[in-house]
Amino acid sequence: MARTFVVEADGGSRGNPGPAGYGAVVIDPETGQALAEAAEYIGTATNNVAEYRGLLAGLRAAYALDPEADVRVRMDSKLVVEQMSGRWKIKHPGMRPLAAEARSVFPPSQVTYEWIPREENKHADRLANEAMDAGKGKAGRQWEPRDSRAGLDAGGPARSAAARAADAAADAAETEPADGPRTPPAGWAPADLGAPTTLVLLRHGETALTPQKRFSGSGGSDPELSEAGHRQAAAVAAALAARGTVQAVVSSPLKRCRQTAETVAARLGLDVRVDEGLRETDFGAWEGLTFAEVQERHPEDLAAWLGSAKAAPTGGESFASVARRVALSRDKLLARYAGRTVLLVTHVTPVKTLVRLALGAPPDSLFRMELSAASLSAVAYYADGNASVRLLNETAHLR
Repeated sequence: MARTFVVEADGGSRGNPGPAGYGAVVIDPETGQALAEAAEYIGTATNNVAEYRGLLAGLRAAYALDPEADVRVRMDSKLVVEQMSGRWKIKHPGMRPLAAEARSVFPPSQVTYEWIPREENKHADRLANEAMDAGKGKAGRQWEPRDSRAGLDAGGPARSAAARAADAAADAAETEPADGPRTPPAGWAPADLGAPTTLVLLRHGETALTPQKRFSGSGGSDPELSEAGHRQAAAVAAALAARGTVQAVVSSPLKRCRQTAETVAARLGLDVRVDEGLRETDFGAWEGLTFAEVQERHPEDLAAWLGSAKAAPTGGESFASVARRVALSRDKLLARYAGRTVLLVTHVTPVKTLVRLALGAPPDSLFRMELSAASLSAVAYYADGNASVRLLNETAHLR
């Protein structure tokens, strides 16, 4: 029999948009025990974005405990509950990718949504406030589980009347009739939301496997850059140095990315931070094979993989699983580097996934993007939850 979890989540913004954070807790409904907690300060954002981010964190925490579990989500945000239940349309373009991500964590048949009064959501509310308190000040410190009193003090300070009014106003704005005022698209916001956080996405340079178009993921031989790959890394380093905008460098742990990142970082005078979530898909039994060889040896697996983001190569990883970990890394990076320009040195699937999620595009759009070795792409993320794809597959620096 499948386990059942209760996920309670909340988010808040002190300003709407303003300094924001979320909290989520996974509860065993039989014992009432809190099995997992999550909270994070996310920089400047709206109430609704913070609430959706809390929902995502809670679902991911439940998935980590048991991906087969049935989940009952309880939130005091009527907006999120009604939208995720399919009864209200999602008009705000910044909410659509978040809702799509939330739906991708568990199969929809495993998740139900229930609205509860704020008084019954004190644990998650307290976590969200702890995260916002931790993020006060220029340093933007993150919430730490060891500092939390949410489980002991679920009856902590309630949010102010002004914050509750801001929630209500935001909910009302999001649920206007179809012929009413529309939320402006990204780039046309009515207020200055501050500098976006920009992720510059660099696919690593060539390896010996790249020209042969062989599957090369995180479960294979971890090849080094070829001579051509080293030349490409030097070329992109020169181009980025000339632009002068990159303020931090983060790399996948795989060798080809670290070598590319180290070349760029040395030219820019920066250190390299490694993020495990940026590694390439594990292609399992397909590692080192060409597409034609996979088609010959694993035709049924390949057909399933091409037809569903949840299908994985034998012994490998699905695109849905990759999307979850890439989105988690993205959220952490956006909180850490709010308002800055960060170079992520990674692989084909993570780059395409970040672009897909920014566009709110379906999973099969991954097969419709071209991404060359040592190419640059870029996505800007705004405080209101919107994202804007600025660049895709630029290779001018290699010519």
